[in-house]
Amino acid sequence: MKTKYFMCVFIISFMFATNVFAGSMNITETISKMTLEEKASLVVGTGMYIAGMDVTNEKTLAEKLVSGAAGASSQIERLGITPMVLADGPAGLRINPTRPNDENTYYCTAFPIATLLASTWDTELVYKVGQAMGNEVLEYGADVLLAPALNLHRNPLCGRNFEYYSEDPLVTGKITAAMVKGVQSQNVGTSIKHFAANNQETDRFTVDTIVSERALREIYLEGFRIAVEEAQPWTVMSSYNKINGTYSCENYDLLTKVLREDWGFKGFVMTDWLAGTDAVKQMKAGNDLIMPGNPNQKEKIIKAVNDGTLDEEVLNLNVKRILNIILKSPHYKGYKYSNKPDLKSHAQIARQAAADGMVLLKNNNSVLPLAMDIKKIAAFGNMSYEIVTGGTGSGNVNEAYSISLVEGLEKSGLSIDETLQQLYTNYIKDAKSRQQTDGIALSAFMLPPPIEEMKVFSDIAHEMAQENDIALITIGRNSGEFSDRNIENDFNLSDIEKSTIENVTNAFKANGKNTVVILNIGGVIETASWKDIPDAILLAWQPGQEAGHAIADVLSGKVNPSGKLADTFPIAYSDISSSKNFPGTVIESSEPMPASDSGRGGLGIAERRAEVIYEEDIYVGYRYFNTFQKDVSYEFGFGLSYTTFEYSNIKISSEKFDKQLEISVDVKNTGNTAGREVVQIYLTAPAENLNKPKEELVAFGKTKLLEPGNKDTLSFVLKPRDLASFDTSSSSWISEAGKYIVKVGNSSRDIKGVVSFDLDKELIVKNVSKAMTLQKDINITHP
Repeated sequence: MKTKYFMCVFIISFMFATNVFAGSMNITETISKMTLEEKASLVVGTGMYIAGMDVTNEKTLAEKLVSGAAGASSQIERLGITPMVLADGPAGLRINPTRPNDENTYYCTAFPIATLLASTWDTELVYKVGQAMGNEVLEYGADVLLAPALNLHRNPLCGRNFEYYSEDPLVTGKITAAMVKGVQSQNVGTSIKHFAANNQETDRFTVDTIVSERALREIYLEGFRIAVEEAQPWTVMSSYNKINGTYSCENYDLLTKVLREDWGFKGFVMTDWLAGTDAVKQMKAGNDLIMPGNPNQKEKIIKAVNDGTLDEEVLNLNVKRILNIILKSPHYKGYKYSNKPDLKSHAQIARQAAADGMVLLKNNNSVLPLAMDIKKIAAFGNMSYEIVTGGTGSGNVNEAYSISLVEGLEKSGLSIDETLQQLYTNYIKDAKSRQQTDGIALSAFMLPPPIEEMKVFSDIAHEMAQENDIALITIGRNSGEFSDRNIENDFNLSDIEKSTIENVTNAFKANGKNTVVILNIGGVIETASWKDIPDAILLAWQPGQEAGHAIADVLSGKVNPSGKLADTFPIAYSDISSSKNFPGTVIESSEPMPASDSGRGGLGIAERRAEVIYEEDIYVGYRYFNTFQKDVSYEFGFGLSYTTFEYSNIKISSEKFDKQLEISVDVKNTGNTAGREVVQIYLTAPAENLNKPKEELVAFGKTKLLEPGNKDTLSFVLKPRDLASFDTSSSSWISEAGKYIVKVGNSSRDIKGVVSFDLDKELIVKNVSKAMTLQKDINITHP
């Protein structure tokens, strides 16, 4: 009997010691027991470790727990407070794949980039990607994934656009919410980032974003609002930049009034790594966790409490928010992670997502899918052999393998011209041997110099045309943290790339054969000057580790492309509404830059005063192009299919708006191939009191897979917020009285039907907090 008694006591004691009774901590009581030093430790991270550049002079807690993780919160053992391991990133978990004195491997799945996922317009699929990603976070021992990233595609030159979703806040918000729900279904957290108006890499630590409150609310904050209200991410990451003069991570109006009071956010806010200048201001603003953290910041917080410049109750609230999330975390619950997630099944999800997000931009004479008599392929372009799976920096993933285009084609049963393959292989090998690197400290996050494309002269092109059935030309681009893209030889194709497209297409056309261009890119490029030359163009984006398989699936017809553009492709860079002010200007000053307690000064990061003025205001992307009737190369929402669809029976539940109304439409597959269609709902609102875009996306949905002759009925509910615009004078969302035009289409410029309804009286949808630091009068220009 005594043995049983002592065994029970032992088991119960063990369960308490290992936090099996998760959630048993009384947070108020725990805070009352914490010393001031412990509170300061909890709100400041445990440092940052990068191989070859040790910021803390020793391996951090995060590095000891999960090698390659970005950081961790503090552990306070005497109170049962466990650490949280925080790890990148947007395209999959980023940790070290190998570890010293360890024969095991810790590879993760490289999923398609965010821009591709947005191009699926499929929230159910993105949820599945999130589930798989979250499972790897869980099984590799991390607690919070530092993703998804959802800054708006204000300008295509932003170096991190591949991490972000779209130029449209609704697409951004809905895809983000689906990703957050998927990841957090695995009982791990997310950190949606970078909050807010962080739309460039140039001067990213110091740039002051000058923007109207209306543009902030309607364009740059809206995706975050949708994600917070629909998915409640565990954490939000504040951004590096200032907004109208105040650092985001030190902005009370942004982090408390907007995020918590207006939207009801329940988690905690953490800084981006090394963001801001003042730890005390961050606490007061509602930025609860400072990352990666250093001892100096702890000391400043302790001193501020002792001298009365920081109310300890403010610090207690910061601590409480962090503890609320710690109670949910796998480490607190004592989860025994396996280090063996199901990478094989996750790769299949990555492959499906990659294929479903590819966009068919051109398909003259139904060149695609490839005909049965196509057997041998001439693959041109460096990226046919070394495909770009994703961008660099924190969005990079250490995957076990990646499938190149030629590998995918060969595994699908096609043969590759060996002579041409050897030419490219030798060329790339030689070019790499001659590359010079600068040995930059943050080289793990930086891009290697690009390899110039091999020149393809007419004689080679004609030789290949005689020996092969079709030509594929892969055009590749990459980008990442710390720098933005260039216009020449990046947004615009290089002269060599253009001549390759022309020489190859002409040679194959002379032999009665076709040419397909594959775009292996992370963001928008110029297409108007050359798109008429090849027979077909497939926008493959950066498709993750299953790239070659997924591209082959689409080219062969195994998958019917159903992706649609979540960005506009302009005719020229100068046509973009922010082209004249991106990425801003340097502010000349004889005054030294303010010192930062973040520790980034010790990394040799050059800083300067800079500002960027969002003169285009709310007119970003298609909102600008459609309102001001600017021609484009490919419009927002565009994408072809191997089949055709018919829209019919468009109905609206009422001609008067009262609380909500429903729109429905039938979509029928009228072609010969099974496929899916994305239905897009745009709204034109009265504009008597406020200037408004010509139309704005208010809803979207994707049909099920429709066999030829089959149809699907999609329904959409419009609520008051969908009609509203932000009125800065009253700090409220207002729907103007008048007639509203509902446009149903498969792109922003291909409208299949129109219905309308009336709103009899102006409707104040929601009053929001007066956020004085977000208010700014600027000289708005409409190019």
